[in-house]
Amino acid sequence: MSLTVLTSAYRLRPLCRLQRIQGHMMSSQVEPEVLLEKAGCAGVITINRPKVLNALNLTMIRQICPQLKKWENDKEIGIVIIKGAGGKAFCAGGDIRAVTEAGKVGDSLAEDFFREEYILNNAIGSCRKPYVALIDGITMGGGVGLSVHGRFRVATEKTLFAMPETAIGLFPDVGGGYFLPRLRGKLGLFLALTGFRLKGRDVQRSGVATHFVESKKISELEKALVDLKCPSAEDVSRVLESYQNQSSLDSEKPFVLEKHMSDIDRLFSSSSVEGIMHNLKADGSEFADKQAEALSRMSPTSLKITFKQQQAGAALSLPDVLVMEYRLSQACMRGCDFYEGVRAVLVDKDQSPKWNPSTLEEVSEQFVEQCFASLGEKDLKL
Repeated sequence: MSLTVLTSAYRLRPLCRLQRIQGHMMSSQVEPEVLLEKAGCAGVITINRPKVLNALNLTMIRQICPQLKKWENDKEIGIVIIKGAGGKAFCAGGDIRAVTEAGKVGDSLAEDFFREEYILNNAIGSCRKPYVALIDGITMGGGVGLSVHGRFRVATEKTLFAMPETAIGLFPDVGGGYFLPRLRGKLGLFLALTGFRLKGRDVQRSGVATHFVESKKISELEKALVDLKCPSAEDVSRVLESYQNQSSLDSEKPFVLEKHMSDIDRLFSSSSVEGIMHNLKADGSEFADKQAEALSRMSPTSLKITFKQQQAGAALSLPDVLVMEYRLSQACMRGCDFYEGVRAVLVDKDQSPKWNPSTLEEVSEQFVEQCFASLGEKDLKL
């Protein structure tokens, strides 16, 4: 090979490498945030933002919702499966930081995100085909909305469930006013106010998940579901139960809150959040002290809104709950605690929010009532 050719070849190598790097960057930029695929008789939704724990944004909602409707009317699709990519999270919540930025400047995203997210939550709740959420990993906030209203929710030992919204000046939305009050006793109210985290098998024991399957069996379970021919809900249920029966991990451990259930029912039975705080402080047990301390860190406004949401939601349908929650979401956008909570927990991470008002007593019943008031033309329409 001549020197000229060799020199040219060496000159080309960095250029090729640069092109390869640019090509890789391009491909990573266009990596779809949601994968929507047909596999056998199944429509499979994969939430594909593993680097941000599959946080849900408006673009993703706008892809999932019409596809779900399409599959519902597709004779070739018998089942819808939703899962998260990356192995760490199903979906850790909505893209709250983007909503916060929009809310600060009056951008329509603060309206559009909640409206379209709740429309999707309702579509999942009313889906006529078996809807199976494989909640393998972190499942919080918006991720709960993508799963809990479906017919089947499969937890694994890696599942971490929580509705931690009162800590950021919000409330447990995405239909939290519907499914939480329907858990046993006062468990739902306890989870809503404190943001208590449930892990693994406890997510099923609480009633949030319908089944428990070991994480290593999830891909095999998915294949078994995909291979079903024209599955009925009963067919899907049989497959899930057979995999659950093969999963003995942690089966001997009692529900993490079992020994506290009677305490939760007693302490959280009150006509107000102030009454609950009084019960907790007067009780004096280690468990009660811990919950009183947790509630003292939450936004007083959020606690009062959440308490009323849980009371009202117990008697409402899912669509009516979502209409109510949309009103509450917009009240939070108009207030200040949501922005302060996101700053303290997600942006500056100093964990020291300055709530306004700073005490439960300062949050008037009249103010709380206003948060539930109709938005007129801007109300959520389902």
